[in-house]
Amino acid sequence: MSDSDSTGAITAPLGFSAASHTAGIKESGLPDLALLVSDRPAAAAAMFTTNQTQAAPLSVSRRNVANGALRGAIINSGNANCATGAQGVADAQTMTELAAAQIGCQAEDVFVNSTGIIGHFLPMELLHAAVPQLQPHPDGGADFARAIMTTDTFPKEAIAAFEANGRTYTIGGCAKGAGMIHPNMATMIALCTTDAPIDAALLNDRFRYAIDRSINMVTVDGDTSTNDTALILANGAAGGPTIGADDQDAIAAFDEALAAVCVPLARMIAKDGEGATKRIEMTVTGAARWEDARAIARTVVTSPLVKAALSKADPNWGRVLMAAGYAGVPYELDNVRVWIGDLLVFNGIATNVPEAEASQQTVGPEVQIRLDLAAGDAQAVAWGCDLTEEYVRFNADYVT
Repeated sequence: MSDSDSTGAITAPLGFSAASHTAGIKESGLPDLALLVSDRPAAAAAMFTTNQTQAAPLSVSRRNVANGALRGAIINSGNANCATGAQGVADAQTMTELAAAQIGCQAEDVFVNSTGIIGHFLPMELLHAAVPQLQPHPDGGADFARAIMTTDTFPKEAIAAFEANGRTYTIGGCAKGAGMIHPNMATMIALCTTDAPIDAALLNDRFRYAIDRSINMVTVDGDTSTNDTALILANGAAGGPTIGADDQDAIAAFDEALAAVCVPLARMIAKDGEGATKRIEMTVTGAARWEDARAIARTVVTSPLVKAALSKADPNWGRVLMAAGYAGVPYELDNVRVWIGDLLVFNGIATNVPEAEASQQTVGPEVQIRLDLAAGDAQAVAWGCDLTEEYVRFNADYVT
């Protein structure tokens, strides 16, 4: 699937509806409140930021998702509700209560999150007025994806289908994030829905597997947000027997479809990095373990020196090796090979490819780098973006 070629993805699976509203939290006047609803209890799994500074809604959502089933999620943009103390937690709890009244469920059946500026209390008078205006419908997915955006320049959505036990199931997903992006959980929020019936424990296991190989492989600036969250709801509305741990064929099909949603979302986040002019795809092959390949790939796309060089089409493969070298993975440099695009630029020693020729591999909207360790069969892919002057200007002026 290409970038952003679907709309309304989050409500594409059966039994889901969504709505958005302009509550007035954002000074821009753009929609800033979103509600997602399942027409029946849905198995739920979530991953949260590992940042020690965590936003108030996360404590409420951790508790609610631990029950294993939810009916919906409410998210506001424009205000992170972070560093707001006990009042922030109470406000997040109130958001679940307001949403539950709209859905017709209990407050503990609702997931809540916020995204935006840190250190400001939520304008609860606006939310008390706005939440009752949310009228979810099956065509509301595109509106939901737009309402959770902050500095994003486009909504991020993806859809995939899979077959299991004679049924066809759909997975939909949307995400927001353009800055303060370096998820470790898991400002980044991703949500997925599916109408497949899946055991809650299995859903949690497979979702973590998928996120670790997609959303958690993205970096824009190396900063892990206080609100990073990934959530999946599986409501079983398409029928069929519950997919359990013994149904290996169904699990494999689900994994493939979930990756077909989460990987495009990750790529879109990297593409939309604040001030970015090009996306970087870093592939590490020949590793002894997946964890080794993952560590090097993430480290290289996070390096400010690599990102800055690529912003000016400088194919500085020395910086790639430099960053790989401090990822904490032992390797034999004489065995390492590095490609910039299609060009082998390092083969245990410089290959003396003309710089102008290598530079041409970094000119377009996406730069592909590959590093092979010649130490095994494991591999991993990470996505990032270049670092430009515009990123500095944007974030210097963000609050004011």
